[in-house]
Parts: sequence; C-alpha cells; structure tokens
Amino acid sequence: MINSMDVLELKEKMDKGETVVLIDCREQDEWDAGHIPGAKFVPLSRFQELYSSELPADKNAQIIMQCRSGKRSLNACMFLQGEGYEDLINLEGGILAWQENGFPIEE
Repeated sequence: MINSMDVLELKEKMDKGETVVLIDCREQDEWDAGHIPGAKFVPLSRFQELYSSELPADKNAQIIMQCRSGKRSLNACMFLQGEGYEDLINLEGGILAWQENGFPIEE
C-alpha cells in the first residue's frame, strides 16, 4: 500500500530532526530551479537504472517520494512497490504545495 503525506507533516518531521529519506523524482531542470532541502535527486526518466544505488538497501525503510504535484512520484512509488519496498509515502501536492506553504527551497 502506498500512503500519502502532506507537506505540513513532512516539514514537522524535518523540524523535529527525524531522519527522512526524501526522493525528488523530477527532472534536472526542475531540480536546478529549486528543491526541498535534504532531498535526494533521482529523476523519473532514469529511475529504473538509478534507484538501487540511490535508495536505502533496506526495503522496509520509509521512503517519501516527491515531484512537482504528486503524479510522477506516485508512479515512482508504484514502481518501488513492485520491487518489494514496503513503506512508501507519496508527498501530496509535491514541491508546489511545499512552496505554497512558504517553506524553504534550495537551488
């Protein structure tokens, strides 16, 4: 099952200092324009070749997937679910919702 989380929940986890595995699956130009601090860049166009080296080997680790609005990250979650990952969370609204809430981005 793929769960979802809103940006307020993610920001709260980060502010508490919780370890989060946040994967941004947008493309290079989108990443360069700005991303959520602490996110790891694994573009969806290269996801199948990169995920095994970029994601935790522990398939029970919680992984939060994020894109622009939530559609591509859901596709990435479904792919990972097929690869045996258990604790997948899709970030609702993606970076658009993050920015709408006034949360910081890195360039």
